[in-house]
Amino acid sequence: MIRQLYISAAVAVALLCVAATTATASVDVPYGTDLQHDGKQALDRHLPILLVFSAVNCGYCHQLEDEFLKPMLISGEYTDKVIIRRLLLDTGQHTIDFDGTQQEAAAIASRYRAWLTPTIVFIDGNGRELAKRMIGINTPELFGGYLDACIDTALLKLRQPDSPIRYAGCDAMQW
Repeated sequence: MIRQLYISAAVAVALLCVAATTATASVDVPYGTDLQHDGKQALDRHLPILLVFSAVNCGYCHQLEDEFLKPMLISGEYTDKVIIRRLLLDTGQHTIDFDGTQQEAAAIASRYRAWLTPTIVFIDGNGRELAKRMIGINTPELFGGYLDACIDTALLKLRQPDSPIRYAGCDAMQW
């Protein structure tokens, strides 16, 4: 009886893991194909943009997307906190910049001094940085909390620019 209960519990856990993996795999982090449009949306909704500079063959970029960004998108908890976009630096991807001009993703990355992947910048609807950027993934066990702290810092900086509050050591940028 107890053995059957353990087997049933193990099967249930395995099915949940498969379902979670399938759900995460079916969601893609949206590309920043039109930053001018995303910027207008951010300004209208008073939200920061989390912009990830990524590369196709970057294992840490895939880890960031699979373990953090995709679950954030699936959960729906970040819909009213941040707009999430990514730019691929090694594919020749072009995008419409905040000023309406067509730019290569690499040129935009250069402007933000994002030479390593992944680099995450937290920006307002005009492209100004709001919070301390995140480069790479160190200590995956703590990364999600630090990511949340930087999102909260960017949101606070956007909505209350003079507030001295910061979250978990994620400093707001000074303008």
